[in-house]
Amino acid sequence: MHMADALISPAVGATMWAASGGLIAYCSKKVRAELDDRKVPLMGVLGAFVFAAQMINFSIPGTGSSGHLGGGLLLAILLGPHAALLAIASVLIVQALFFADGGLLALGCNIFNLGFFPCFIAYPFIYKKIAPCPSSSMRLGIGAMLAAVAGLQLGAFSVVLETLASGISALPFSTFALFMQPVHLAIGVVEGAATAGIIYFVIKARPDILDAVPESSPSLRNVALGLAFTALLIGGVFSWFASEKPDGLEWAVARVTGSEEIAPPKTATHSVFERFQQNIALLPGYAFKKPDNAAVEQSRGAPVVNPETSAAGIIGGMLTLGIVLLAGVLLRRRRGSKV
Repeated sequence: MHMADALISPAVGATMWAASGGLIAYCSKKVRAELDDRKVPLMGVLGAFVFAAQMINFSIPGTGSSGHLGGGLLLAILLGPHAALLAIASVLIVQALFFADGGLLALGCNIFNLGFFPCFIAYPFIYKKIAPCPSSSMRLGIGAMLAAVAGLQLGAFSVVLETLASGISALPFSTFALFMQPVHLAIGVVEGAATAGIIYFVIKARPDILDAVPESSPSLRNVALGLAFTALLIGGVFSWFASEKPDGLEWAVARVTGSEEIAPPKTATHSVFERFQQNIALLPGYAFKKPDNAAVEQSRGAPVVNPETSAAGIIGGMLTLGIVLLAGVLLRRRRGSKV
C-alpha cells in the first residue's frame, strides 16, 4: 500500500507531510519521556524485521494480486504506539529514499496510512480491548485479526480519499474504493494471522515483554537476537520467494485504469521529487542500478538465488536498524539533558 507520487497532488502531499511530521514530533516527545532504555535495541531490531517482512509479498488467491505485512500493529503491540510509529516511519523513509519504494511526495501519506491507523486506532481501540495483557492465545489471535483488518481497511480507504482530494480523475471514488477495500480485507486477514503468530512466539520466549522490563534482561536480548537473525534470513533468503504479482494498491489501480501505474502530473514539484529520488536511491526497486538501455529481465518461473534481492534485504534492514537506534540514542540524550 505504498503510494506513488503520481497518485498525489502537491497540496495533498504537503498536507500529509505536515500531518505525519507533527505525528512524528508528538511521538518523539512521548518516547523521550516513556521509552525504557533497554528496549531501544528491540525497537531497532523490530524495525529491521518489519523492513524485511515487507519484502515478502504473498499471493491473494483468485485476484491476481499480492500483499505484504504492514507491521504497524505488530510494532504497536510490542513497543507501544508511540515507539511503533517512529519505527514504521523509519522503515518507510528507508524504503523511499534508498529503494524508491513509495514516492517521496507521498511519504507523508504512506507514514500516516501505515502508521497512524494501526498504532493509534486499531491497537488501542480494538486489540487492547479484546486482548488486554495477559490474555489467552485465542483472544490474542482474535484481537490481532480484527485489529489488522481494521487498520488496513482504514489505511486503504485513506488512500482512496487522498487520491480523491488530489483530483486524480482516472480513479473515481466509488470504483476505486470498490476494488481497494476487498483486496485489503484479504491482506488484513493474513497480516492478522502472522501478527498473532509472532506475538505468541515472542510472549512465550519472554512473557513479561509487554510489561516492565526487569533490571537483568538476558531473555530480552535473546529475543532481539532471534528477531535480528530472522530479519537477515527473511531479507537475504526468503525474499527470493516473494510473489511477483502486483500488490493490492497496484492491482486496484490496474482494475480501474487498465494499467498498474498512472503517469505522474507534469508539475515542477513532481519533477523535483522524482529526480531527487532517482539520484539518491541505492537499489531502486530492490535491485542494482542498470543503464537506461539495459534489457528488462523476464519474470522468473520459480524462486532462484537473487543476490540483488538479498543485498537489498540485508542493506535495508541494517539501514533501518541504524536509523531507529540513532533515533533512540538521540531521544535518550535529550531526555538526559533535561533532567
